[in-house]
Amino acid sequence: MKAIQCKAFGPIDDLALADIPIPDPGPGQLRVAVHAASVNFFDLLMIRGQYQFKPTLPFTPGAEAAGEVIALGDGVSGFAIGDRVAIGGQAGAFAEQAIVAVGRAHRLPDGVSYDVAAAYRGTYGTAYYALRDRALLQPGEVLLVHGASGGTGLAAVELGRVMGARVIGTVGGAAKADIVRDHGAETVLIYGGGERLRDQVKAATGGKGADVIFDVVGGDVFDESLRCINWYGRLLVIGFTSGRIPAAPTNLTLLKSCSVVGVFFGAWCDREPEAARALNQTLLDWIAEGRIKPHVSARFPLSDSVAAMRTLAERKAIGKVVITCR
Repeated sequence: MKAIQCKAFGPIDDLALADIPIPDPGPGQLRVAVHAASVNFFDLLMIRGQYQFKPTLPFTPGAEAAGEVIALGDGVSGFAIGDRVAIGGQAGAFAEQAIVAVGRAHRLPDGVSYDVAAAYRGTYGTAYYALRDRALLQPGEVLLVHGASGGTGLAAVELGRVMGARVIGTVGGAAKADIVRDHGAETVLIYGGGERLRDQVKAATGGKGADVIFDVVGGDVFDESLRCINWYGRLLVIGFTSGRIPAAPTNLTLLKSCSVVGVFFGAWCDREPEAARALNQTLLDWIAEGRIKPHVSARFPLSDSVAAMRTLAERKAIGKVVITCR
């Protein structure tokens, strides 16, 4: 079968499309014919050897996909050949076929397409877990979402609206503002301009600041966030797409009585598999009902996987980038 192969940690341009043996599912596993796979920022980090999980080389990147069950390992129950599923793991999705543990597969409701099913899990799962479980976001609170036009940011904007929050999104340029508004942001702010972000947020909140801040960016944006957070605010640490891991000045957390809260969705899924399965089912049901609409901005064939990853790396993506395998 065809698969993208990473033979040494390094730049994405070193990846190659290769023929590799078709894998056999082990006990408690499914083999899935991949129809679509989504690209995430942590995939790029894993390829560079900069992620906390380092797979054995060579490996096939890609943590999320959707497709059709074509083989069952020993002891599998609850799934049948032909089932349409969304799958998640740590690697292996950028291929024509993938192996997944039964606990990381979710049957798709009718009407949910493969590309949307591939795109929702990591972004909407992270955002919903962060807002519901880690921030305890309440209706009427102000939610500030950084990197709001990206996959995870756009998910947080939309879920914040569904949860009844007043949503403010930040983006790097005016061209990305409309999609953020369309997904539920009441206000969209441009960072990197003449006015400091903290001043823009305070102006938009009557001087109070944001109750919950969803930060996928880190770096300078994190620093500004601690200066525009409300009393008892919660600053969610999601990631560091800026490249700089910030250090929190604890005097500011004291002065605001605020919390800096870490969010590691993947580890939570491993520790709380039943809760994670229920969360995923909720999100899939909401997609089927039209309450949330994951946005796929670009699709690339498997042979152009490097171009798909470059679109994300160069910050050209709005919402999700998907690799199509069939």
